[in-house]
Amino acid sequence: MQALAHKETVEELKLQWRKLWWDRIDDKLRAEGIANTDYSMLFVEKGTVIFATRNFKMLSFREILQLHGIIDVDRLVPPSPSVGGWGKFIRTVIANQKPKRRIRRAQQYSDGQKQKQQLKKGGRGWLHF
Repeated sequence: MQALAHKETVEELKLQWRKLWWDRIDDKLRAEGIANTDYSMLFVEKGTVIFATRNFKMLSFREILQLHGIIDVDRLVPPSPSVGGWGKFIRTVIANQKPKRRIRRAQQYSDGQKQKQQLKKGGRGWLHF
């Protein structure tokens, strides 16, 4: 029963989160985004700066979920791009692996090193003196 209540709360928070970012007021002069209405579930009041370019701590959906007492936040919210997700894992781990080479059948059955062949002209090469 609690899982269902948590799920409904998370869905409501996600809707308000999307609406907050969609309906924000962009101040191009100061390079910041401002909330245009109150969002009580997100703990954001009208006129709160939600995005700025300098000396600013971004709002975190993960922290808002933790303040509401939701336990499995990692399961509900993907990791931030700075930490990395599946894309970063693929770029750093899978893409950098060296391909495995196929062993030729002749190499597979050889007993080690080849025997050296006899040198032509006693090792003097092809030139005649």
